[in-house]
Amino acid sequence: MRTAREAAIFVTRGGQFLLMHRAQDDYWHVAAGVVEEGESFADAAARELREETGLDLPITDLAMPQGYRVPEGMLTEYAPGITEVMIENFSVEAPAGWEPVLNEEHDRYQWLDLSDAIAIAHWPETLEIIAALAAPTPEAR
Repeated sequence: MRTAREAAIFVTRGGQFLLMHRAQDDYWHVAAGVVEEGESFADAAARELREETGLDLPITDLAMPQGYRVPEGMLTEYAPGITEVMIENFSVEAPAGWEPVLNEEHDRYQWLDLSDAIAIAHWPETLEIIAALAAPTPEAR
């Protein structure tokens, strides 16, 4: 049963984004999952990253919280009364040459540049964060 709190982790490597195909749901997404009872967003993010990719590195809180309204057709997947979900977003830079070890939730993955990642990412919240991460920093302008 899903809760009202989720964590998303954006894995990058050399300017590319890791997107994984959710086997059962048939869409492309980043590492993400439910924040369990008594767990912090950061702890959930680190756990989901390990479970979904095998990567165990320190993560960075992007300080870019988001939320979404649960689609009508998905309400049964959430605890009773939950209609809105809060997302905290994190990032991690994977080492050169590293490749993910997928869990059963995913059947394949791709390293993608910005335009390709935006073209296949499923959720609008994911697209927003990918675009923000790819935007030039003030120092780079």
